[in-house]
Amino acid sequence: MSILTLRPAEQCRYDEISMGEVMLRLCPGEGRIKTTRSFKASEGGGEYNVARGLRRCFGLRTALLSAFAENEVGRLIEDLILQGGVDDTFVKWVPYDGIGRTVRNGLNFTERGFGVRGAVGVSDRGITAASQIKPSDFDWDHIFGTLGTRWFHTGGIFAALSESAAETVIAATEAAHRNGVIVSYDLNYRPSLWKAIGGKEKAQAVNKHIARNVDVMIGNEEDFTACLGLEVKGADHNLTNLELDSFKAMIAEAVKAYPNFKVVATTMRGVKTATINDWGAICWAGGKFYESTHYPDLEILDRVGGGDSFASGLIYGFLTTDDPQIAVNLGAAHGALAMTTPGDTSMASLSEVKKLAGGGGARVDR
Repeated sequence: MSILTLRPAEQCRYDEISMGEVMLRLCPGEGRIKTTRSFKASEGGGEYNVARGLRRCFGLRTALLSAFAENEVGRLIEDLILQGGVDDTFVKWVPYDGIGRTVRNGLNFTERGFGVRGAVGVSDRGITAASQIKPSDFDWDHIFGTLGTRWFHTGGIFAALSESAAETVIAATEAAHRNGVIVSYDLNYRPSLWKAIGGKEKAQAVNKHIARNVDVMIGNEEDFTACLGLEVKGADHNLTNLELDSFKAMIAEAVKAYPNFKVVATTMRGVKTATINDWGAICWAGGKFYESTHYPDLEILDRVGGGDSFASGLIYGFLTTDDPQIAVNLGAAHGALAMTTPGDTSMASLSEVKKLAGGGGARVDR
């Protein structure tokens, strides 16, 4: 029996649709935000990064549900999205007031980090168009039913942006589930985002509601504890200690509380320095655990987006093979490769991902 019951590709316009905020990322390169005089612009957003990876690396048909303020910054983000090949048909454009008093586009200043200096992110995302999205902005049954998609992905970053964003995620996941779409959700707990709308108590109320319609749940122990109220004594997310038993116990608690979870997955990262991490992943599916290839002492150029690239590789694996071991290996390999290049989004190719997932190394390809 298949682990996930997927709609036939020929019956759907899209393979995957993501919903979330996309910000303009401004990076000072090797320098610091506070001392630079120039920034490199790119786009990024936890949920969007998954759709972008599935399109550019894995060649699938993907789309974005989001909103932007109608100004030049919004159009720059749109141009970057279109270069990535993600369909922006469902992006809502909100009239701009000329000042940004009522609506704006999000900015994300990000330092990559190096050695003992960790990565730094400074978000400027108050009253953004995406944070003001509400359930009535989209015709869910038309998108998920009439047009059709095989997979829908969203996450806790978008759900935490505002009361209306949380309501929208609930409405979207319910509609996707109703239309037979596989739903994946990245818990991605950020205390700073939830603080303004009720903190951990609100995070748990929202995420427990969302979790009832999720097929593939992604998150680590902190996420499961903070967002779903689950806890296992002695849980440790440090891959260098190889204490995977505690996390496996956490997953067991999660699938007991939410029997609708068909797959639960997480990356396992041991941070030695900003540029040297141990890296791997684990996946529970069909009552069994599957561990990815372990990448000790992985050299990192830019760690932002590594988890999102893991998610897109995992999703691709399940969309094409229904084999959890292949899926978790593809996810871990894609995440590893994504962190060797700058920016939130992956620059890897499918052949590179398959080569690394299959045990290939970094010898020169000629």
